[in-house]
Amino acid sequence: PFDKWDGKDLTDLTVLIKVKGKCTTDHISAAGPWLKYRGHLDNISNNMFIGATNIENNEMNKIKNQLTGEWAGVPDVARVYKSKGVKWVAVGDENYGEGSSREHAALEPRHLGGRAIIVKSFARIHETNLKKQGLLPLTFANPADYDKVNLNV
Repeated sequence: PFDKWDGKDLTDLTVLIKVKGKCTTDHISAAGPWLKYRGHLDNISNNMFIGATNIENNEMNKIKNQLTGEWAGVPDVARVYKSKGVKWVAVGDENYGEGSSREHAALEPRHLGGRAIIVKSFARIHETNLKKQGLLPLTFANPADYDKVNLNV
């Protein structure tokens, strides 16, 4: 369901969100009322990262749109980026994706234009799920480099 790889999709990537602290599959793709849309990826994607804390403002579901400078919900900004052809990455801390093996936590970022998840370390099952969905699960060679990711560039 995705376009053939052009070899150029991993250049000039925008950071959608830099997650602060713990980021389980529940933070990435929360359970709850979204489950009524089970099987409808576009609707379920409206909950992507809404439980994750943004390091910029210590708030959940509030990130800066790097195109406009305005603050909005994570899925909303991701949808704008996707519509404009802006490819993005998410940055996370340690043991990213721990918790239940929720496939939607890998499907949603890919569906909304994500290309890679860059973290200090991954939960093993989630790392595998990201690979299955065509998202690159990348780790910092030096975990301290997480602190060097600056969203105000």
